[in-house]
Amino acid sequence: MAERSAALFERAKKIMPSGVTSPVRYFEPYPFFVKRADGCHMWDADGKKITDMCCGYGALLLGHRRKEIIRAVEAQLGRGTLYCAPTDAESELAEMIISRYPSVEMVRLVNTGGEATMTAVRLARGYTGRSKVLKFEGCYHGAHDSVLVGAGSGAAHYGVPASAGVPKSVSRDTMVAEYNDSGAAESIIERHADEIACVIVEPVMANMGLIPPEPGFLRRLRKVTRDNGILLAFDEVVTGFRVAPGGAQQHYNVSPDITTMAKAMSNGFGIAAVGGKKRIMRELAPSGPVYQASTFAGNPLAVSAAVASLRVMDRLGGAMYERLDRNSRHIADAVEDAASSYGIPHVTNRVGSMMQVFFTDQRKVGSSADALRCNREKFQILCRTMLKKRVFVAPSQFEVAFLSDAHGSRDVERVADAYGAGLRAVRDNGKD
Repeated sequence: MAERSAALFERAKKIMPSGVTSPVRYFEPYPFFVKRADGCHMWDADGKKITDMCCGYGALLLGHRRKEIIRAVEAQLGRGTLYCAPTDAESELAEMIISRYPSVEMVRLVNTGGEATMTAVRLARGYTGRSKVLKFEGCYHGAHDSVLVGAGSGAAHYGVPASAGVPKSVSRDTMVAEYNDSGAAESIIERHADEIACVIVEPVMANMGLIPPEPGFLRRLRKVTRDNGILLAFDEVVTGFRVAPGGAQQHYNVSPDITTMAKAMSNGFGIAAVGGKKRIMRELAPSGPVYQASTFAGNPLAVSAAVASLRVMDRLGGAMYERLDRNSRHIADAVEDAASSYGIPHVTNRVGSMMQVFFTDQRKVGSSADALRCNREKFQILCRTMLKKRVFVAPSQFEVAFLSDAHGSRDVERVADAYGAGLRAVRDNGKD
């Protein structure tokens, strides 16, 4: 038992809702509290060393406390923390992003992935003069009203609020289709082409577990949106820089009109970006009528971290992505071998350094409906057992396991062994 974490959680519950600052951090009976981290490891409040396979929900592509990034931030601390005035480093970062993403000609820096997608939707509406948005069930684009919407009913597939506090009037402007069902999306677009400002999609769905796009899905979205004068927005908050230097759009060779990115861009510091063609981006204030502003946008500390992160990625080059893919495949193969030997029906989805295991009799998990039919109780047994083995994967079926460049061969073997122990516990119904 993590006695110190238990005591800290009792304190936190009294002063914070559910004792946490984000709902994904809560799990039964209580979350472990972290004291420090380095490389691919964290140390909890009781001093136990834990191998991290959550990696900041994908943000820590280069691992905790990467020395080049820490040095850059320390240097910036000596020059100041917030100016609320332009810096040349912002332009340098924007140029680095543009060089990696051919679809991006201009960049607006913001603070979080949710702020980026909120800006992207508003920008699309302002640019097109239309009000409706089409999203996909299971794709998460932040906790703002326009996209915090789930699948509704009826022929038009209008969304319904996915949270208390989201007005139904807002949800009526958001339509929802099933991810990987391009026919359904095309049908909605054909009926409402003159009303839809943009289609927003995670090119790889990473908030309903990991669900890759079916062959041709993204290309069909690109064609139908272009044919109907609708903007296509790729939410690459998770996939940006992680699956390839130019994100999922490079990996799948599909070019959107607007891109949002965050997480791995700064390796753990709070910064995000919206990018797109000049004709679209110039609609943002003050050059255009679409208002967006933030006191902390372009924060010098976060910008310095992002520039340093991208420089490290440049130096490591394709070898880093090849190594991440190889290590991820090794873990996935170990999962396949163990689950098959224990007779556990399952599906393992993987894209590069991202993977997730689903416990199901289905042949594939390709949509949110498929993911929701999976056995989440078995997944909880897997996570709890792995944590006992001091390997941390996000304790939700609908999150993703991530590798970082800091995971060495011994760490990869430790993770594979922990998955094996977790799967054995699943076979034995929780007995480890």
